Parts: sequence; C-alpha cells; structure tokens
Amino acid sequence: MVDFEQIKGFVFDLDGVIANTSAYHAKAWHQLADELGVEWTDDLANQLKGVSRMDSLNLILKSGGKENDYTEDEKKKFAAEKNDNYLKLLETLDSSEILPGMGEFIKDISERHYLISLASSSKNSPRVLEKLNLAKYFNERVDPATLKHGKPDPEIYRRGAEILNLKPEECIGLEDAIAGVKSINGAGETSLGIGDSKLLHEADIIFKDTSQVTLENIKNAMLIPSR
Repeated sequence: MVDFEQIKGFVFDLDGVIANTSAYHAKAWHQLADELGVEWTDDLANQLKGVSRMDSLNLILKSGGKENDYTEDEKKKFAAEKNDNYLKLLETLDSSEILPGMGEFIKDISERHYLISLASSSKNSPRVLEKLNLAKYFNERVDPATLKHGKPDPEIYRRGAEILNLKPEECIGLEDAIAGVKSINGAGETSLGIGDSKLLHEADIIFKDTSQVTLENIKNAMLIPSR
C-alpha cells in the first residue's frame, strides 16, 4: 500500500457507500425474485451488491436454477421491470439518506482539493446524486454503459482514475461490496472497505461504518494496513 501523501483522488461507489440506495435496489430485486419464483436470501442479496443490472439478474436466475429458462429479450424485460420498480422507490429519496459522515467527508476532501470521481455500476447514479444534493462534487463519473466488464473486473475503477488524470496508485477506492473491493485491488488502487471485516478482508483499509471515514482515520489506517 502506498503512503498517504501519494493520494490525490478518491473514487467512490454509490450504493451502500454514499447513501442507503442499496436497500432500494435490494427491495426491487426481491420483488422480481418473488415474481420469478426464486427464493430471496441474505447470501443472494450480498452477491448482488456492486454488480451490474444484467449480471445481478443472471445471479438471481442461477440461484433459482432458471438461468436457461429465458431468452435475452425476456431477461432485458425483467431488468427493465426491476429498474422501473427501483425508480418508483427512489421518488422518496433525499439528502437525509446520505450515510452518516459521508456528506461531511465528501465536502472535506473537495475543499482540500482532492479529485473525486464516481465508479458506480448504476445507470441511475446521476439522478440519485441530484436527489442527494451531491451532484456538484461529482463532475467526473464513469458511464457504466461504456464498460465491457462489470465488477469484480477492475475496469470501472481504472476508468475512475483515468477520468481524473491520475495513476491508480494515487487513488483510494471506497466500497461496501466484495466485488467492488476486488475491482479496486485489481485496478491497483488502495481499497477502503466499509462494513463487515470478515466479508471485506481483502480490503487494504476496513471501517465498520461510514461514520469512521475521515481523512485523519484513513491516514492513520494506512500506517497499519489491514492486509
């Protein structure tokens, strides 16, 4: 892991890192899983975190042994239905859904002139950031529609550094999902995992929740890496 002084930018996931929108995604996927007759479990919910829409659908179908039951057009229809349900749930979203400490952290790093980008698999991230009143901090966003591979492939985090004109080793990536941490590590960035230390054990730095995410805590943690 690099020294803290080398860090010039932060590359953020959105769902479960900046805001509680991961719960909205889970509810919408749960609704679709019920419709398809696939049992919804905590393990399945965790597998979907940080994963693209179509990859998430395929994981649900595989979990229910239905991966070969539908055509690609039918799968696209299911994915669109899930997204419609998700957008309806988002109508109630506002800045109160920003996770503890994250609004202050984003403002702090911006004022200290660190560069910021978004590496979310969600195509709805611009709308979410607007509703959270955080869009002004995220002028640089990876467009998931331009990616060839989803997380855990490192492509999205590599792109997150590139759009800031930074080297991967100059960036810290923030994630709450196993697939996301793998993506950050594969990109050659410092990984900051937020959540269960057992699940996110591959992260360079692990904080149990977003309230711990401060520059001072990150600097201290980089002196004693988690792995």
